[in-house]
Amino acid sequence: MCLLSAKHLKALIDTVVRRTNRAFLVGVQLKAGDSLDIQDSLDELAELAKTAGLEVAERGVQKIARVTPATFIGPGKAKEFADMCKILGVDTVIFDDELSPGQGRNLEEIFGCQVMDRTGLILEIFGQRARTREGKMQVELAQLDYLLPRLTRFWSHLSRQRGSTGSIGGEGESQLEADRRKTQERIDKIKDELETVERQRKTQRAGRQRNQWPLASIVGYTNAGKSTLLNRLTGAAVLAEDKLFATLDPTTRRLRLPTNQNVLLSDTVGFIRKLPHGLVEAFKATLEEVVQADLLVHVVDVSHPQAEEQIVAVNLVLEELGASGKPTLMVFNKVDRMPDPAFKARFTERFPDCAMVSARTGEGTDALMAEIGTRLRPIREFVELAVPYGSSAVIARLHEVAQVIEADYNGAEKAVLRARIPPNLHAEFAAFIVKDL
Repeated sequence: MCLLSAKHLKALIDTVVRRTNRAFLVGVQLKAGDSLDIQDSLDELAELAKTAGLEVAERGVQKIARVTPATFIGPGKAKEFADMCKILGVDTVIFDDELSPGQGRNLEEIFGCQVMDRTGLILEIFGQRARTREGKMQVELAQLDYLLPRLTRFWSHLSRQRGSTGSIGGEGESQLEADRRKTQERIDKIKDELETVERQRKTQRAGRQRNQWPLASIVGYTNAGKSTLLNRLTGAAVLAEDKLFATLDPTTRRLRLPTNQNVLLSDTVGFIRKLPHGLVEAFKATLEEVVQADLLVHVVDVSHPQAEEQIVAVNLVLEELGASGKPTLMVFNKVDRMPDPAFKARFTERFPDCAMVSARTGEGTDALMAEIGTRLRPIREFVELAVPYGSSAVIARLHEVAQVIEADYNGAEKAVLRARIPPNLHAEFAAFIVKDL
């Protein structure tokens, strides 16, 4: 019996996404569809290929009434594209839609090179970008779930092996069966480990709730500028590149608002159209921060020609996560690239309480923090306090942790202050509270 090592299993994953140089992109336009939509989707696929380190040699579009079960685009068109690929020296063909295992196998026979779909390409990028142990586990889980039904094509050249003695017991386990079993074992192990991670996150959230610090979670389309905004607001040093899926691993930082209010600001993986369901499932432990957030900060690249479509795509993923009803602050980023007031007015009319910012230059970020404070303000208590002048440390502490709205130092013995204080600090100031406002 052949027991596969973790190293061998990793080699199988690498086989699915073999490193290549030149790629040919294939899009399918249903006859009732919009030709502009497919070109926009292929533009995004080209950016994904670039992020994965590939050079796009050419692209092709097939108009069909319905998908062909065996080859997705039909054998005739596949042969035509295959001839183009040979001329262009292409070694990878990438389909903009998800292929079934059978379609992938049939197309590889026609093209004579690696064929992958959008899901496989995104998995390759995630594999390159994940840095933390948790992120790597989540990516590996998604990769193995994707790989499991496709194992047949990698071992079709092998015949069944006989038992280890070659005499008694008949035929032994085939290499394919061994791979399937080992892959499933690894999937189960990763799921157990991710359940442990989820329990740890629940413990962390319980600690946050004891501190009464609200959580604002940054969501948005990939490359909308989420990490740049987190860096601008909190002084974090999260990687921010002009690439799709530049960062995958979640980052949470404390943000101190002008109101002296502490907020936890969390940034996680960006969303995208046709985001593989397996990835959403694998990253649920991470994306749980989105579900548990008190406020979603939905960042949109206002300079992108498909900004409205990207908003829809993000909302669909939020719906899949069960977070579509969360209080949401729309933040339109990269306004420095869009000086036309009329264009920006389209979004301010539709989202009157939105924030217009440039995370790169800092424009509008003060107003954004003020709006975040306003949205999260209800969790604070508005009270009036009378503090003896001899208790100057209490007054200093109040200015440190609360939002002091008004202060009157004209009294003979006590200062009268009106302030918004976090509920968890009520006991600390209870002796000085004279009125609930």
